[in-house]
Amino acid sequence: MAHPIELGLVLEGEDAIEFLEDLRNPKATKEQIKMFKEAIKIAKEHPVEF
Repeated sequence: MAHPIELGLVLEGEDAIEFLEDLRNPKATKEQIKMFKEAIKIAKEHPVEF
């Protein structure tokens, strides 16, 4: 029988606040945006059917 995974990571105080702000308002670098655009281009060129 499978056992639940215990991550053991608990954010508190300023770390928790910063994590939630980043989660709600993600920021991408120019390099990341370029990578996402390239991934979208590749995905359109090679569609996968399910």
